[in-house]
Amino acid sequence: MQDDPAKDRPSFVDQAALTRHRARARLDRAGFLHDEARLELQERLLDVNRSFTHPAIVTPFCDTWADFLPDARVVPDAAVLDLDPGAHDLVIHTMGLHWADDPVGQIVQCRRALQPDGLFIGVMLGGDSLQELRLSLAQAEAEVMGGLSPRVAPMGEIRDLGGLLGRAGLSLPVADRLPRDVSYQTMFHLIRDLRDMGETNALTARHRAIPPRAFFPRAAQIYADNHGTGEGRIKARFELVFLTGWAPHDSQQKPLRPGSAAARLAEALETTEFNEAAKPVPPRKDDT
Repeated sequence: MQDDPAKDRPSFVDQAALTRHRARARLDRAGFLHDEARLELQERLLDVNRSFTHPAIVTPFCDTWADFLPDARVVPDAAVLDLDPGAHDLVIHTMGLHWADDPVGQIVQCRRALQPDGLFIGVMLGGDSLQELRLSLAQAEAEVMGGLSPRVAPMGEIRDLGGLLGRAGLSLPVADRLPRDVSYQTMFHLIRDLRDMGETNALTARHRAIPPRAFFPRAAQIYADNHGTGEGRIKARFELVFLTGWAPHDSQQKPLRPGSAAARLAEALETTEFNEAAKPVPPRKDDT
């Protein structure tokens, strides 16, 4: 049994609150992000053109993902993952990493569970997800309550999230995003969807007192004024970030050793090569 990698680390997530929110989730009413993730993962696995015989799925929504891959081991995204070392040729971590106290630790555990040259794919919310809601709540809180508190979970930028793969020891890392713009009647309809997704505020530092009665109506008005669609509705952006990497193996492509190129870059670009002093370097005699 592995030690809990986050045991002595301060938690930015209230795990008890997060567990309650997920237990009350109604993905039958608001599961469109999971549907998008499933479709995109199916396409990506087809593009890999490899048969995976020992897959595993890590997710906070095990029932929702239980039928995604035949014979896949589906485990919850606990701090210590219930995965055996070197047991899987594919590990998918889906819709949970954006709430992880230690996302690198989660990916490290997935990498350890992979066989050599096994594939890891992570799917999470990130980028500009819920930026409109974040800004509207912040402005309303400053106006009504005279301060600020975290009301929407921070979302990692794609460059930073891609860096997690290298830190976790995965090869050939790739990070990309799938943006989706959704319209709602009001901010309150968006919040209802977030509640049904299990994605409402579970931050440890959240403001826990009941806000003044004027707070949420003011936030809804700010949202409508600044992020309306022009058709009496509001818009909300969700970005699914996909992280892809491979467990290291000798067969994988490696970067060329510096100075080992067979052709000069200047020739390939049909331009003039310059040295450090910014003086043209004439062609070599054996190049003519």
